[in-house]
Amino acid sequence: MPMRTTRRTFLQGTGASFSLALSGPTILRGPLRETLNVAAIGVGGRGWNNLSAIAGENLLAICDVDDVRAKRARETFPDVPYYRDYRELLAEHGDRLDAVAVSTPDHTHAPIALAAMRRGLHCYCEKPLTWSIEEARALATVARERGLVTQMGNQGSAADGFRRGVEALRAGVLGAVREVHVWTNRPVWPQAIARPTDEPEVPATLGWDLWLGPAGERPYSPVYLPFAWRGWHDFGTGALGDMACHTVNLPYRGLELTAPTRAVAETSERFAESYPAGGRVELLFPARGERPAVTLTWYEGKLRPRADLLGERELPPSGCLIVGERGTMFSPDDYGARQEIQLADGGTPELPEPTLPRSPGQHAEWLAACRGAGPAPMSRFELAGPFTEAVLVGDLAIRLGGTIEWDAAALTAGGRPEAGALIRREYRAGFGIEDGA
Repeated sequence: MPMRTTRRTFLQGTGASFSLALSGPTILRGPLRETLNVAAIGVGGRGWNNLSAIAGENLLAICDVDDVRAKRARETFPDVPYYRDYRELLAEHGDRLDAVAVSTPDHTHAPIALAAMRRGLHCYCEKPLTWSIEEARALATVARERGLVTQMGNQGSAADGFRRGVEALRAGVLGAVREVHVWTNRPVWPQAIARPTDEPEVPATLGWDLWLGPAGERPYSPVYLPFAWRGWHDFGTGALGDMACHTVNLPYRGLELTAPTRAVAETSERFAESYPAGGRVELLFPARGERPAVTLTWYEGKLRPRADLLGERELPPSGCLIVGERGTMFSPDDYGARQEIQLADGGTPELPEPTLPRSPGQHAEWLAACRGAGPAPMSRFELAGPFTEAVLVGDLAIRLGGTIEWDAAALTAGGRPEAGALIRREYRAGFGIEDGA
């Protein structure tokens, strides 16, 4: 007979281990917990990776609207209850759970995460944290008010190299920085297309209404899932939403940027329901104390910075270049974990002493803090929320075209009333951010 896979044999097979040796301030929420009661909502794709990372805990339930995407998880953990509807999972297990991992498409992040957090559950949520700016603000607020341990899934934040780069920028190794360029090879999914007109039958293995969640009703089509939803306004946040939480993370954290005040977009042809094939966005970030204002330029699709940006070096498919008065920092890594610093005088940069705790990994860091045995996670919602807001301001400009004058305090785009529906979403009944509170 074949051996049944349990959480113990699964972890032995993957060699997973979690180190709690972290320095810095700790979060203490009651007694230390040796094992957490956890659930995974969304278990295909990135959801499988996140489930694998928390599988050493006491896994009470798994959830996915797509039985095909959930097949590997269900076979790996045959004794763990499986749900299609996250609301049923939370109703039946919420009183015993400690934490959940949310790995669903962008448009369902906030309703699911907030339903769990309002039950007092710690939360790990994939990037971008939310579909709308109001949702990002809500997640950060609830996390802070309820003292919950949270983490957004931009895993590069846990890399030693990333934290070293942040420390160097904060220490002023480049001098005053006023210019940043970030580019990506995304989209690698269909965009700049119209809604399909055919209406194929919904597969019996898919809960289509549950997959739509807060989005408006529409006929099922395989063009939306399991991956291409990123290119559709109702479900995803395009190339900027997908990748900026990785590639802009280094300058945003290292330069201690705040909310942008303006976003200006130039794009290829725009479509009513899907993102353009390519675009360029300038985000203006205001001065912070002695730090000057920063213009961050984002390029997607086939658009790239000027060819001589890296001197004679050819531009890689994705990258981030931070330009300071004393030199540049270039990262060819989507996660910001590797950097090359070149000083204008040809000297060797003097890197500061470490000031940030080193991480055992994005998930392990979160789990340790959930147990009360580690520092606050690097991408906790109180920090990831404002970062996501900044990214989504750029997304507003791409979707609407032209200039967005952004008032972060009021959550308004001056002179652009059409932005309101994108800043604050209308939800279908049963899937709102107040449902399940």
